Amino acid sequence: MLAKKRMAIAPRPMSFRQMERHLKGVANHRRIEILFLVAERNGITLDGLCQATGGNSKTLSEHTKKLAQAGLINKAYIGRGVAHSISPYGRRFLKFIQSF
Repeated sequence: MLAKKRMAIAPRPMSFRQMERHLKGVANHRRIEILFLVAERNGITLDGLCQATGGNSKTLSEHTKKLAQAGLINKAYIGRGVAHSISPYGRRFLKFIQSF
């Protein structure tokens, strides 16, 4: 029997729509601030974000929702609270933003 050669599969490049989704996720100064805070304080809650930024809980909730939809942060529901952590893409974007 002939052994099949395994070809190394290159990672599929991100589609333009995926790129747009990620870029729109950080297209706001408050979202960038939230991304930095979540990276610094893994598991931070919405109340913690409100205290750290001095922002409104409804506004910050909407921003974290957009960041989660963009795949930049993860949300873990713990009872009535939500703990936020940075995703691998969020970490990459954070490095990209810091390079400016």
